[in-house]
Parts: sequence; structure tokens; C-alpha cells
Amino acid sequence: MGYIDIIVVVVLTALNGLLAMSELAVASSRMPKLRAMAEQGVHGARRAMRLASDPGRFLSTVQIGITLIGILAGAVSGAALGERVSLWFASYGLSETVSEALGYGLVISAITYLSLIIGELVPKQIALRNPERIACMVAPAMTLLARVAAPIVWFLDRSGRLVLALLGQTRQRDETVTDAEIHSMIAEAESAGVIEPEEREMIAGVMRLGDRPVRSVMVPRADVQMIDMDDTPARIAKVLADSGHSRFVVYKDDPDNIVGVLQAKDVAVSLLRKKALNVKQLVKQAPVIPDTVDALDVVGRLKESEVHFGLVYDEYGHFEGVVTTADILEAIAGAFREERQAEEPEMTERSDGSLLIAGWTPIDHAMQRLGLPAPERRDYQTMAGFVLDHLGHLPVLGEAVEHRGYRFEVVDLDGRRIDMVMVQKITPQTRRPVI
Repeated sequence: MGYIDIIVVVVLTALNGLLAMSELAVASSRMPKLRAMAEQGVHGARRAMRLASDPGRFLSTVQIGITLIGILAGAVSGAALGERVSLWFASYGLSETVSEALGYGLVISAITYLSLIIGELVPKQIALRNPERIACMVAPAMTLLARVAAPIVWFLDRSGRLVLALLGQTRQRDETVTDAEIHSMIAEAESAGVIEPEEREMIAGVMRLGDRPVRSVMVPRADVQMIDMDDTPARIAKVLADSGHSRFVVYKDDPDNIVGVLQAKDVAVSLLRKKALNVKQLVKQAPVIPDTVDALDVVGRLKESEVHFGLVYDEYGHFEGVVTTADILEAIAGAFREERQAEEPEMTERSDGSLLIAGWTPIDHAMQRLGLPAPERRDYQTMAGFVLDHLGHLPVLGEAVEHRGYRFEVVDLDGRRIDMVMVQKITPQTRRPVI
């Protein structure tokens, strides 16, 4: 029955599958990963990058190969196999019309099935599982094929560009990666066990840091320990001993007249050497940081600072607070605040499923815990600011707001400051009128 013809059809189908796999692998490859593989010396990576950077030329090359294979396979199956199978049916006494219908129908059905499985579906599934690796493997052969068929490839590529131009399309592939895509890839990596949940949290923290102003991570002025330069040594020693901090903002006469930063270790060394305490000589300068600067940009300034300590000012020149390397680390890895957190954790889950969230908790952290998107345009950075923004006034105890299916109720006040907020998912059982 022409075993050579059958072998030819199988080989052509396999070549079609190879071209289909190459096409999808190169088209699906991520340029950053190919670039990283090229830097590691992976064979074929640079050629794969060249193919991916010029999709019109590459697709023209693949299409030429697939078209030629389709023509050859059709000729072999129609002229040879179809006729042979028809004669085989005729040998059993069937009429010529029935034999031809059965013979050509059977051959076409078999080749179609073979083309779908071996020539399309299986190769493409292989390509999608590891597109970059497959692209590197096939890139040398595809490059050679492109050179052999260069005139035809050039003509088809130019024709494709013309049609795209008429349709108002560009040839460049959109390589922009969004934050949502990065978060999705990180979540997939965590699900696959490539990274640990703690690593995912830290990566997310670094990404959030670039979108937050420094005032969202600073210690506000009300919580900053300050020392008057003209205080007596005994008074300064007592403040250092009682506070537990290692660095202090020093002012002269007026708290708005900041002169620098005093480190507890410098005071300790001076006292241990039994020298007279001279605060003016021990004070060190700290960088002045506008409160609108991105928190990520502050890292470089703190690294260059002798005290790793920044003084944050608003646009009017008013002292707003301080930022340290510990504050940056806290924004990335989670809260470490020793004094406050020992008694007041950032978030606590209660037995009924509700959450108690401290007012100073960054709104990004709170919304991530609730599975909600953080408000993009806002003038606040904390849970307390979120509630104030929605209420539009200073709250009373028990006052609440509703947002995206959750109820945010003020359950503790420290003077005028919102100290604790209870967050509960709204259900028919928990719904209560908002005060």
C-alpha cells in the first residue's frame, strides 16, 4: 500500500509540528528571560532574541515552511495514498464511485487527525510549557531557514507591514509589564513552591515602597523624642534612659528650630570617658527630606547619611517627622516597632472572623489582608486616615463607614486620634445602621 508514502506523510506532519512548536515558542517567549539566558551563555538564546525582536520576518519564515509542507502532504495523500486505498476497496468488489469516496475520505480523515495531534496540538502544548527553552533549541534551524528563504521572507514581511500600516497597527509587541502582572507571577511562583510566602510578602513590600511617599513610613512628629540643646546633662541623661531610643532630634529654644540628631551611643561614650556632656559637639547633621519624596528614593539618602536618619519637612518648611532605615525595613518586611507593637499589634483576628486593626496600620497592609485594592488617589496613608477621609470629620466612638462590602467601625479613641478600628464583612446578620 505504499509504505514509503505513509512514511513521507508522517515525516511531513512531524516537520509541520516542529514549525508550529517553534512559532508558538518564540512568540510566547519573554524577552527578559531570553536576555538572562543569553547572559548565562545558553546556546541559541541570542538567536532566539533576534527572532522574537523581528516577529514579521520570523512568522513569514514559519508560514513558508508550513505552506510548503501542507502542499506536499496534500499531493502525497491525494495522488498516492488516496488512489491506493481506493484500489484496495475496489478489489473487494465495490463500485468505482464508492471505492474512491471511501479511499479518499479515509486518507483525508487519517491525515487530518494526524496533523491536528502531531502537527499542532501536542507541539504547541510542549512549546507553552517552556517557551524560552524551546525557542533557544529551534532558533539556529529557524535562522538558517530564514536565510535560505530570504527573498520570499522579505516579500512577505513587507506585505505584512503594509497591511498592518493600513489597519493602523504597529509591528512592535507591547513588552510593558504591569504591577498586576508582576503580582500574578509572584503568586504563581508561591503556588509552585518556588518562593516562600514570606518572600512574597517582602517582594510586595518593596513594590509598595516605590508607590508610597516618605510621609507614609515616617514616624510622625507627635511620636518623635526631642531634646533641647540647652537642657542640663542630668535632664538629657534621664530622657535617654527613659525613652529607649537610640537617636534623638535636637532643637534649640524652639521645637521648630531643629539643629541635628543626637545618638545615645555618643552620649554614653562621653559619659564613660568622664567628660563633660557637650550636646553641641555631639550633635550630627541629618538629611532634610521633603514629605512628598518616594519612600524608595529615601533609601539612597539614608545610606549616605552618617546617622541613617532623615528629617522630614512639608512644603512650608514645617518639621513633620523622622524616617530611619528601620522604618524602611518595616515597610518592606512588616512592623517591628518595639514600644508600640509589644502591646498593640498591627492586626488581630478575632474568633468571630472580624479584624481589629490599629489606626497607625498602613492602609496598603490592611487592604491587602482584606483582599481589597488600596485606594490609588488618597491624601492619607493609614487606617485612621482612611476612616477620617470617608467620614469627613473627627469620629465618635462606635461611628462606622462601609466600603466594598466591609464595615469599618471605630472602637477605640486616644483623645482625637483613632486608635483601633474593627473591620467586619457585611452580612445580613452583621449589618447595622451606620451612625
